[in-house]
Amino acid sequence: MDAEARNTEGTPEGTPEAWRDIIPDAARRLMTAAVHAFAERGYHATTTRDIAGRAGMSPAALYIHYKTKEELLYQISKVGHRSALDILEEARDAAGTPAERLADAVRSFVRWHAEHHTTARVVQYEIGALAEDHYAEITAMRRASEGAVRAIVEDGVKAGDFDVPDARGTTVAVLSLCIDVARWFNPRGRSTPDEVGRLYAGLALRMVGAAGSPPPGDQGHT
Repeated sequence: MDAEARNTEGTPEGTPEAWRDIIPDAARRLMTAAVHAFAERGYHATTTRDIAGRAGMSPAALYIHYKTKEELLYQISKVGHRSALDILEEARDAAGTPAERLADAVRSFVRWHAEHHTTARVVQYEIGALAEDHYAEITAMRRASEGAVRAIVEDGVKAGDFDVPDARGTTVAVLSLCIDVARWFNPRGRSTPDEVGRLYAGLALRMVGAAGSPPPGDQGHT
């Protein structure tokens, strides 16, 4: 179990700031416990008893705050995708050149996935377990995130700053690269979230053919 997952009481380090607004405390503890259980065991292998036990509560207490295990996954997914979308839309709407905005988007997006790697693994890789209506809502947020980055890429192409034959395909490639950080990031490794964010920002600029983009350097996946 990684460093983030070892702390399941209250709101652990690495948990999205938005979770601090979840009340009462018992609901927040259950959501925190669910994240760690889903990340460690997978959604389908996790029981409500597992979640309640991690939160120091009885299984019956869980249903006071969440009707089903799926509702917990939905709430986790919504918070995570909302955080990601806010990051990308802020970069899209910021002042600066397309290269500066793309670098900021990637740097911040990667840093979030590294800092919240346990949460991000659940958010990104358990989406298929959502109920149909919840899945539709979350995938709409994903499309909005893709649209925010694609808008920056298209701005760069129009300005002559980027050399991209397929804006959509390049956008998907950039986002996939960023999201994968949640899978391999190790908080005990040699690279900090900020360092990985800066590295990936440089890689993204090279992917879009931005003039003067920095060399990729070392990735530091350990």
